[in-house]
Amino acid sequence: MAAPLVFDPYSYEIHENPYPTYARLRSEAPVYHNAERGFYALSRYQDVRDAMQDWQTFSSQGGVALEGSGKAPPMIIAMDPPRQTKLRRIISTAFTPRRVAEMEPRVRQLTLHYLLPLLERPEFDFIRDFSAKLPMAVIAAMLGVPEEDHDMLRNWSDTLLHREPDNPHVTPAGVEAAGNIVQYFARAIEERKRRGGVDLLSALLAAEVDGEKLSREEVLGFCFLLIIAGNETTTKMLGNAVDLLYRHPEQRARLVREPQRIADAVEEVVRFDNSTQMLARLVTRDVSLHGVTIPAGARVLLLIGSANRDERAIERADEFDVFRPPVAHLSFGIGTHFCLGASLARLEGRVALEEILRRIPQYEIDESRRERVHSTNVRGYARLPVIPRLGGEAKAYATS
Repeated sequence: MAAPLVFDPYSYEIHENPYPTYARLRSEAPVYHNAERGFYALSRYQDVRDAMQDWQTFSSQGGVALEGSGKAPPMIIAMDPPRQTKLRRIISTAFTPRRVAEMEPRVRQLTLHYLLPLLERPEFDFIRDFSAKLPMAVIAAMLGVPEEDHDMLRNWSDTLLHREPDNPHVTPAGVEAAGNIVQYFARAIEERKRRGGVDLLSALLAAEVDGEKLSREEVLGFCFLLIIAGNETTTKMLGNAVDLLYRHPEQRARLVREPQRIADAVEEVVRFDNSTQMLARLVTRDVSLHGVTIPAGARVLLLIGSANRDERAIERADEFDVFRPPVAHLSFGIGTHFCLGASLARLEGRVALEEILRRIPQYEIDESRRERVHSTNVRGYARLPVIPRLGGEAKAYATS
C-alpha cells in the first residue's frame, strides 16, 4: 500500500528529491491541499501555465514565497498590472537585452578569473569557489557594488533564504540579513543621487516612461530582488548543471565536441532541475479545478519543477537530454511576469559552461559530501566538491 500523499515544501526530504512526490501529485492530486500549512498546489503543466497567465485570478500580491514577502521593499515580482506593467516598462529601459548582450566579454573575464585558479587544486567546492562568486560579481558589477562587498552581500542572501527543518519562518538571522541588504542599497541609492554614475543602479534612478520614474522604494525593491533572486537562482543553476553533466558523462562528452549546443544544455538544465521550483500566488476568487474548489483568499503554489516534468506536455519529461528539441518550459515564467533576468541567466550559464567544459572536460564529484540548500523556492547545492581530472597537456591548456 502506498504511503499517504504529503507534500510539505519545508521538508528536508523534499529538498533532497521532490520529483517522486511531484509525480504522485500530478497523478493523484493535481489540486493538492495542505491544511496544516494552509496552501493549495498546482502540479500539472497546463494548470501552472494557465495560472501564470491569469494574474487577475492568481495574484502576485503578497510575494512569491509561501510565507509571503514580509517587510521586504516593494518588488515587481510581488505586484500585478497595471502598476507591475508600468514598472516593468520603466525597468526594461535600463535592463535591456542589448545591455545584457554587451556584458558577455565581462562575464567571460569574470568566469576565467574565478575558474582558472581552481584548476591548480586537486579539489574545490564548485558552489563556494565558483558558482556563488560569478553571479554575484556580475550583478554587483551591474549595480556598481565594490568587490570587497560581494561576499558580505552573498552571505546575507544565503542567510535570508535558509530554513530550519520543517519550519516555515525566516530565521532571526535571516530577518537581520534582509534588513542589512535593504540598508546597504538605501545608502547606495543616496550616494548615486548625490554623485551620479554609469551603472545599472544609476540608470534605474534615471529611467522613466511617460514622464514617470521609479520611486526610491521601487528602485530599492529591484536591487533587493536582483541580489536575492538573480544571484541565488543562477548560483544554484550552475551547480545543478555541473552535477547533471557529471551524472550524464556521454552528454558531457558530446558537448565538449559540440560546444555550439551548450545554450541548449542550459535550457535543459533549467527545465529538468530548475533552481526556482515554485512560486506562490493569492487566489482572488473561488476556482474549481479537477473537482476541487480553491476558495478566494487561499495561497496557491505553482509547482514549476513539477510542471516541467509533466509527461502530458513534454515527451520523455523525466529524461535529462541536452540535445532534445526545444520545449516550452516554464522555468522563467510566462506572460506579464516573464523573468526580466532570463537573458542574463542564460548568458551566464552558457559562458560558464563553455569555459568549464573547455578546460575541465573530465571531472568527478564527491557525492558523499554534496549538501543541499534548504529553501522552499530555491533548489540546488550549498556544497558541491569537484575533483578535476587533468593530464599534463590538458592541465597546461586548462590553466592557460
